Amino acid sequence: MISDLVLVPAEGAPLAGDLVVPGPVRSVVLIAEGSGNSRNSTRDRAIAGVFHRAGMGTLLLDLLTEREKRDDARSARHRFDIPFLARRLVSAIDWLQQRPDTANVPVCLFGAETAAAAVLLAAAERPERISAVVSRGGRPDLIHDDLDRIQAPVLFIVGGDDETDVRLGQEAAGKLKAPSEIHVVRGATHLFLDPRLLEEVATAARDWFASHLARERHLA
Repeated sequence: MISDLVLVPAEGAPLAGDLVVPGPVRSVVLIAEGSGNSRNSTRDRAIAGVFHRAGMGTLLLDLLTEREKRDDARSARHRFDIPFLARRLVSAIDWLQQRPDTANVPVCLFGAETAAAAVLLAAAERPERISAVVSRGGRPDLIHDDLDRIQAPVLFIVGGDDETDVRLGQEAAGKLKAPSEIHVVRGATHLFLDPRLLEEVATAARDWFASHLARERHLA
């Protein structure tokens, strides 16, 4: 699938992204990692491919600039600044609304690592634009006080071999007022390094997005 390199205006500097919108699409899934390196992530690209085959567009967005990535590699200070990452996601959501090929197209959010918390906070900030959210591992506890503001349905995908991931997902789901589920991937840690386990992640996320997009069309 051919992607377009795009620059998304955001706080501080334009952010690089790979946008795939193969004609009319059911939704655009915004994919991000807390390390700010989604465009070069083989895991994120594999997950995006599953979404493409389901008729969904994708935006793989680097939440950090190259300079910020270098700084973050030393200090990890950017990846844990959840409000900062969420503001950048909100900028991308607004940017998608301004493009002719994605205006009024439903947006879904997929976040991993600390970006899992950032996509949840962004969903709370743009409830009218977000159809569904998937949090893969990550730290939803970092926005504990904002979880009850989220209106979009949320799927927490957690590694069955990571007790902390499972516990944090359960606690976050209990705080939500929006519909939520927890999908436990047996044999996985929070990194999901095994391609077979990553395929389960992608399939669960695809099905979650598709089911809630179908529900929105039915209610409309």
